Amino acid sequence: MTVAAAELTERESTLLASVPTGLLINGEWRSAASGATFAVEDPSTGKVLLELANAGPSDGAAALDAAVAAQDEWAATAPRARGEILRRAFDLVTARAEDFALLMTLEMGKPLAESRGEVTYGAEFLRWFSEEAVRSFGRYSSNPEGTAQILVQKKPVGPCLLITPWNFPLAMATRKIAPALAAGCTVVFKSAHLTPLTSQLFAQVLIEAGLPAGVLNVVATSDAGGVTGPLLQDNRLRKLSFTGSTGVGRKLLADASTNVLRTSMELGGNAPFLVFADADVDAAVDGAMAAKMRNMGEACTSANRFLVHESVAEEFSTKFAARMAATTTGRGTDPDTTVGPLIDAKSREKVHSLVSDAVADGARAVTGGAPVDGPGYFYQPTVLAGVEQGSRILSEEIFGPVAPIVTFKNEDEAVALANDTEYGLVAYVYTRDHNCGLRMANRIETGMLGLNAGVISNAAAPFGGVKQSGLGREGSIEGIEEYQYTQYIGFPNPNNA
Repeated sequence: MTVAAAELTERESTLLASVPTGLLINGEWRSAASGATFAVEDPSTGKVLLELANAGPSDGAAALDAAVAAQDEWAATAPRARGEILRRAFDLVTARAEDFALLMTLEMGKPLAESRGEVTYGAEFLRWFSEEAVRSFGRYSSNPEGTAQILVQKKPVGPCLLITPWNFPLAMATRKIAPALAAGCTVVFKSAHLTPLTSQLFAQVLIEAGLPAGVLNVVATSDAGGVTGPLLQDNRLRKLSFTGSTGVGRKLLADASTNVLRTSMELGGNAPFLVFADADVDAAVDGAMAAKMRNMGEACTSANRFLVHESVAEEFSTKFAARMAATTTGRGTDPDTTVGPLIDAKSREKVHSLVSDAVADGARAVTGGAPVDGPGYFYQPTVLAGVEQGSRILSEEIFGPVAPIVTFKNEDEAVALANDTEYGLVAYVYTRDHNCGLRMANRIETGMLGLNAGVISNAAAPFGGVKQSGLGREGSIEGIEEYQYTQYIGFPNPNNA
């Protein structure tokens, strides 16, 4: 289909006018030291939405200065007080849900229904960690010999650098900022330059919620390495949390090693979606749509490889392709839209290159298989059958609305195919056999597994992977521990005095 260009409505223009366009440093919105700006585009039209201050190295240094200056006082702030600020932020985000949803749709492209879902999901990290702030427990015990006492407490690691990707502008910010603040850490936050507007508005909400100056500092920039590189070499920084590609993650880990920084890495994925012979095929198709098409496939948790038992492959492929073909591609603000644009031209080119290579290797496009004509960066929802082993599309993260299908004969082959990747973030398994599902959990190398479920992310669940999908966990009780270190205090047993 052809997607028509669209002009901003009055509501959209008014919302954009309310977004801070500066750098947040020590509680004040300011211009970049150089005076430079960068443009943020609407990926459905290619038109500029806003110009933001473009941080440089000196701005990053000023942000870290502010975070360091605020660290001791914020760490000494009562956990209840920290939690109440996060709870107020949850209430404010929830009250402005429609603003946040529309802003995400404008800068990232996802349909409004999905943006509303992200507001709900992202806000939950604020509520969850507002509650975890007061539940950071240590322990007190005697040593085995009975001669001394052991006191263990959790303390904030200190100033943190948090780097988020473009695909979930609110949820990625709340998933990192909320636990850092709950633990008593100050923050330098660098949002993705493709989608920084939601983060700007969220930072303003945290100020309205009562967050003290310097606790959160925001440096949007088109020169990520130029700003973050010097920060990683500064021995006052004590923590790095990054979500993004494995390639960039490796470089950041190398840079972080200079000062032996505490690191959390949520990196790439190549999620297998397994459909066994006994699966409820209709339920599997429902799950496949959720696991593949959330965020137009632009998610690290997106199902990347569909591994289907040969006995149900034709039925699954036909039904899945019919559902994909029935989607409506368009600008996310259109209420009929179910599939928005990809984030930029480069991303669309990569997706089409993977599809073209797979077809050249012998795959067949059951539906889709080409870019959409018109403005913006749209790609047809695509199902590929008969994908050959060795095709790039099975080893690279697609990050688009494309589903390659491979068949398997038995459980051992399914496991071998699922584990044939350097990644291990999430897997999805559809089977009526509970024992088979549990065997898959034991045998597939993955940090998360959806059993007869296509979406499993939740603020109360530990999010993260194994192998080259990353280090550490976000969300759940583990999420706050990523921003704490353990201190042991030993002293003589008072009963022996």
